[in-house]
Amino acid sequence: MSRAGHRPPLDLRTDIPHPARMYDVFLGGKTNYRPDRDMAERVAEKMPTVKLAARVNRDFVLRAVRRLAAEAGIRQFLDIGTGIPTSPNLHEVAQSVAPESRIVYVDNDPIVLAHSRALHTSGPAGRTTYVQADFTDPDSILTAPQLREVLDLGQPVALSMGLLLHWIAPEARPHALVRRLVDALPAGSYLLISVFAKELAGGSASLEEDFGAQGIDLHPATRDDALRFFDGTELIEPGLVAPHRWRPDARTLDVGTPDAAPDDTAAPIWAGVGVKPPSGGAG
Repeated sequence: MSRAGHRPPLDLRTDIPHPARMYDVFLGGKTNYRPDRDMAERVAEKMPTVKLAARVNRDFVLRAVRRLAAEAGIRQFLDIGTGIPTSPNLHEVAQSVAPESRIVYVDNDPIVLAHSRALHTSGPAGRTTYVQADFTDPDSILTAPQLREVLDLGQPVALSMGLLLHWIAPEARPHALVRRLVDALPAGSYLLISVFAKELAGGSASLEEDFGAQGIDLHPATRDDALRFFDGTELIEPGLVAPHRWRPDARTLDVGTPDAAPDDTAAPIWAGVGVKPPSGGAG
């Protein structure tokens, strides 16, 4: 790594759309460029509820983090595919419950790195750091000095991957990559995943071709595919569901009560949280 003050220039590749910056568009952020906005508009044409889906997904992630910190006593979080920092950030939610919480953010988009330096700032009692690494090389994440300085992998960790896995090509073996990360964590750790749901996608299914034309892999997960990501863990209630149906509470977005929520196709996402049991407890 270059010395502070002598960092190499970042190649932000603002000439092509990027999933993290498109997600920023859907969340109403400003860290995006014309190609991101153009592609986001094409997505919205086929999936008119995409902005709602993005907000519901983010609410699920933060709600799950809050519950893991408050109810499961988790004090360490590893967020892979973190995307453009958006307040409240994951560490802000965790540290609002337990100020001593430690968080490591991981992404491979240089623009995320640029903004992370300024916005992923820990409270004084805890710690945060950012690792620029690729999910398809999990060992580069697990052995990163920044991660080892902040997290104790001998103690439970909540591993979060929100709307990441459908961007991974099948030949990269995403299920094996997730399992490699889970296997590196101790019993009592948690796995939090949300992924684009193939069965719920409806008319937006052809987005795979649209993204492919931009050189971007998009591979929505079937329910069975999504369940396989939790191998090595035990899903906690309510299991694998649309994100707004995962333990809704008073903080949940205004998308209706559990009895009058929008149809799941409005947020075509599988979401769930699993816990890693003692050795021999899960296959």
